[in-house]
Amino acid sequence: MTVPAAEDREQGTAFMPRFDDKGLLTAIAIDSASRQVLMVAHMDAEALEKTRETGLAHFHSRSRGRLWLKGETSGHFLRVEEILTDCDQDALVMLVRPEGPACHTGAASCFYRKLEGDSLVRTGG
Repeated sequence: MTVPAAEDREQGTAFMPRFDDKGLLTAIAIDSASRQVLMVAHMDAEALEKTRETGLAHFHSRSRGRLWLKGETSGHFLRVEEILTDCDQDALVMLVRPEGPACHTGAASCFYRKLEGDSLVRTGG
């Protein structure tokens, strides 16, 4: 009996990333020490391959339309220690060791504001 692809993807041991119709999947970077969510970005097959090959987080920049090594201009690299996948393999969580702030604004995390009523309030992240 052949195992259905969905069952194999969700219950099996094979890594079968499921990219969307634009060839992307969601990638969430979390500080491996503090467990703070640092950033959310997207990966295509090339970014995922480069990340696995180098141990440094690579993403697909939708605004630049190309491969992007996090830290290539700032020097604030994300060293990947572990990659987790969700049940249907269309999203990844990367436990990383950040080398500086993760956000382009200079904040440690891109999630530095919280919603209170209709206003955003800085949290320190």
